[in-house]
Amino acid sequence: MMDLEGRHPATVSIARFFDYDHLPERLKPVSATCALLADRMIEMLPDGPELTTGLRKLLEAKDCFVRAALPPDGEGGAA
Repeated sequence: MMDLEGRHPATVSIARFFDYDHLPERLKPVSATCALLADRMIEMLPDGPELTTGLRKLLEAKDCFVRAALPPDGEGGAA
């Protein structure tokens, strides 16, 4: 997925949270969309506090989007 060779440790550290292979199939497309954006930003932008902050905020948004894709309590079982 992401090419992180030579990147700042802060970039590498946060990038790992965009992995989505462990998610159920129905949640993967939501998470994968955010991972794709994170990957593109890492490709396009230099390491620094703004990239790290942007990735952290995208990670927070990704978590919200994945939770939004979960079935309501009691419907559809476990995620």
